[in-house]
Amino acid sequence: MGIPAKDRYLSALCDRLARRWPDNAAVNIICHGHSVPAGYACTPWVDTLHAYPHLVRKTLCQRFPYAVINVIVTAVGGEASPQGADRFVSDVLCHKPDLVILDYGLNDRGPGLGEAERAWRSMIEMALDRGAFLMLMTPSWDQTWFSKDSNWRALEAHAAQERALAGEYGVALGDSFAAFQRYIDRGGDLQDLLSHWNHPSPLGHELIAREITCWFTAR
Repeated sequence: MGIPAKDRYLSALCDRLARRWPDNAAVNIICHGHSVPAGYACTPWVDTLHAYPHLVRKTLCQRFPYAVINVIVTAVGGEASPQGADRFVSDVLCHKPDLVILDYGLNDRGPGLGEAERAWRSMIEMALDRGAFLMLMTPSWDQTWFSKDSNWRALEAHAAQERALAGEYGVALGDSFAAFQRYIDRGGDLQDLLSHWNHPSPLGHELIAREITCWFTAR
């Protein structure tokens, strides 16, 4: 099927966001995942106002000034995708999402590729069955980049798996992994993007937010 075009996949949702009162209605965007969307910075410090769910809402409210936009964070620090799948109905689908953003790649090195794939497929299919749009996030980076060890290679593998799933199901991809790579390729320092060994800094969250908001074309 392939990853859809960025100016087309969320076109119907962008049309809804452009409607003015009294023809508009609330749009619910759910950020489901681990500590990164939950807003953890230098653990145990939580900095939600610089985390990408808040930045996404801020940008979309500027781009669609007549819209009622709810960005609902159902992320749990320390969780991996199997736990996220277990509570998907009770914690995500209960909000009647218009768009679900899934971000578990950093922690899915724990359960491994096979178990993570089953969990991601379960969540993807439940969301699609409810008529929601989906965006799959590849992982942001951590300090294993410096050592290029087995943990880093596992992170690369999960990023590749999430890209493959987005292509298979024909849903949006927020490629945080590639965004961090571009920053480094342009001469940036990875420490600019990290507030902790595995949590993004405000700048890191900005890069992730742009990977999401580029799918929303202004009307």
